[in-house]
Order: sequence, then C-alpha cells, then structure tokens
Amino acid sequence: MRKIFLTIGALALSVSSLFAQENPEIGKSIFKPRNLRTESNKGKFFFFWGYNFSSYAKSDIHFTGPNYDFILHDVKAGDRPTKFGSTYFDPGRLTIPQFNLHFGYYIKDNYSISLGWDHMKYVVDIPQQVKITGYIGDEISKPGIPTGNRAGQYNGEKITVDSAMLTFEHTDGYNFASVGLERYDDIINNRKGQQVLTMESGVDVGLLIPRSDVHLFGEGGNHFWNIAGYGASAKVGLHYRFYKGLYLQGNFKTGWTDLYNIRTTGRRGVDKATQQIWFFENYWALGFRF
Repeated sequence: MRKIFLTIGALALSVSSLFAQENPEIGKSIFKPRNLRTESNKGKFFFFWGYNFSSYAKSDIHFTGPNYDFILHDVKAGDRPTKFGSTYFDPGRLTIPQFNLHFGYYIKDNYSISLGWDHMKYVVDIPQQVKITGYIGDEISKPGIPTGNRAGQYNGEKITVDSAMLTFEHTDGYNFASVGLERYDDIINNRKGQQVLTMESGVDVGLLIPRSDVHLFGEGGNHFWNIAGYGASAKVGLHYRFYKGLYLQGNFKTGWTDLYNIRTTGRRGVDKATQQIWFFENYWALGFRF
C-alpha cells in the first residue's frame, strides 16, 4: 500500500511539474522573470491601419542642372495632416490623410516580419531665410528658365526663398515602403494567460517613393510617383489588446532617408534635386491578429 501511495505521489509531482513548465514556444519578456501566457503568437498574421503626425530635422537640398548647381542649407519643413472629419471615414478617401498600413507574420512568438507603407507628407516652409552656396545662371535648364535677381555666385549668404523661386513638397506623399523586423515583450497579461499590454520595438529598411510637387523658378508640377531613394528607421511602441485579436497601437519612429533622385522641373535627365532627411513619426493604429 505504501508503494502505491508513493507511486501516486510521484506521478502527481510529475504532472504538476509538467504543467508548471513554461511553453517553449512563448518568448521571454524583458519585463517578467517568467512568462505567464498560455498561447503563442508563432505562425499568426497581423495587419493594422492608422494615421500619423510627422516632423523633420532641418536638411540641405541640392539642386543641379544646366547652368546651375546650388545648395539651400538647413531648410525647415513640416507635415500637412488632414483636418479631422468625414475624410477619415469615407472608404473612397482613406488614403488622403497621412496613413500607415502594415501587414506581418510572427516567425516566433515574440518576433515578426512585416511589410509597411508609411504615407507621410513633407512640406518646405515658404517663405523662409536660408544660407545658399553654389551658382545660379541667368537662365537655367533646357529650354531656359529665367531666374531674375536670383542669378549669381553664392558663398553662404542668406537669401529669402519664396514661391517665385521654389515650391517643394512631398505631399502625395513622402512614402516609406519598408520591410520590418519587430520584437514583442509582455507588460501585462490577463488571468486567462492572454496578452493585454505589450511593448513593440523594431527596425525598418526600405525605399522612398514620393510624389513630389516641385516648382523651380515657376517650372515644375505635381510629378508621378518615383523611386527617389532609400532609408532606415527604428521604432518603439505599445499594443493594447482589448477584444480577441483586436488591438490599439501607438508607436514612435525615427529614421534617416537619402533621396538622390527628386523630380523638380519634370524634365527627366535634365534637372533634379538630392536631399537627406531625418524624420520623426508618431502613429496610432487599429490592428487585428489572426
């Protein structure tokens, strides 16, 4: 009889220790010594849609073409968010505001890969005073565009950039098409062992595909989308899961982009601009995990 009780006790301890073991599929959280979740994200998909606000560090813009080569230094610019209203709820106009669309797959419980499209907007402040270096001819480009009193050689003087000289916007937009790698760390789990509040961190790399509205001395237009450069970014944010697979997400992202082929007058192979931009983006989104 004693042997029977000892055997039953040993089995009970074995079963208890089996259930006490953590699921090896569930990733460790930097906020918890052991993970209390009962389900893994591995093999699941997610997508989210949201809207952003962006800001930009001052940057240099380099303009080149026939009879001109000049740089505007420390140019100030901002975003152009759409005023909140019916546009945000009209299915036919959802892409007009500054939006974010991402789709991803969990390669492990706490790691995912994703494809993203961040539709930001970049607008140079007009008018503004900046330093200028380089030269501007009496007529630039082919066929010639008169430059008036802007013609000359410059060595760091300050000039006022107004609409007669320049309009410079990536408003249709400053599009960052990226591939991302994300990590997730649980902060709060509920009694059922499900994620409630999670921190996301990650990196993105990709291409800049703007539709630039540029006029140089009156010549230009709202050009068609083109691959103008590349970039990389880092991000951190929070996910709040409020119902089954639905969650709210708030992220901050900062990145560096190199635009080496910006359309200006629209004369391909004749005129262009180059620019390196640091951006800072805050976005809020509604997501679904399935």
